[in-house]
Amino acid sequence: MRATLPDAHLMQVSNVQESPKFSRTGEAWVPSSFPGHTVITPPGRADTANEGVYEFLAQYQSELAAKLGEDLFIPIPKDSFHLTLADLIWDSAYEHAVKTDPSFDHKLQAGIAGSFQQSSHLRSSTPIPFRLAGLMVMTRALAVSLVATDETGYRQVLEMRRSIYQNPDLISIGIEQQYHFTPHITLGYFGSLKGVDRAVLTRTIDDLNQPWLMTDRTFWLKEAQLRKFPNMVTYDREADWATFEF
Repeated sequence: MRATLPDAHLMQVSNVQESPKFSRTGEAWVPSSFPGHTVITPPGRADTANEGVYEFLAQYQSELAAKLGEDLFIPIPKDSFHLTLADLIWDSAYEHAVKTDPSFDHKLQAGIAGSFQQSSHLRSSTPIPFRLAGLMVMTRALAVSLVATDETGYRQVLEMRRSIYQNPDLISIGIEQQYHFTPHITLGYFGSLKGVDRAVLTRTIDDLNQPWLMTDRTFWLKEAQLRKFPNMVTYDREADWATFEF
């Protein structure tokens, strides 16, 4: 919750930077190459448990874009919305891995399948609820913060993450935990900050955060999937890749 409060916004806005994950081509921002693998919830319309939430977030994202402008804010497509459950490998580390080991992708897929199998005792018939808590300012992105409302479910997520990061088969190919679990849904990235008054930007973000004080919406975590991405807007998977249902 702390990351959504005005004092936090003031500190965070002072540190924001243009995202290297997009570049300007003429009038448009286009996604830069940024390949890798991740474990996420099904993105966008593939997540039938959260269709209403994503529709709401798309409307809110349009508000952000209108207030912040197309130079500063780069919205991602609604079909890219997701909750990241475990970062795996990306960018130059991934490019190096597949260059030095042509079977890297297969080993990764097998390792994740093993971790999901190891976590089978965590399965239940009830999705895990997260409350949408407000706007989160990240160094290069704007996101909506999620807060777990079920402690048991939250611990299940953490245990599933441990099964990935402590898997010897994944450790042996270079997979390691680099971030703590900070649940959020990214709405877009920062573009050009040239000429931006950060004090004004902080006030704008605080204003945009006000509607969340009266919002009571729930994101339901039902499924985790291994996905491959070439950039920050496209998340693909093959039909035989591992999935895990909570």
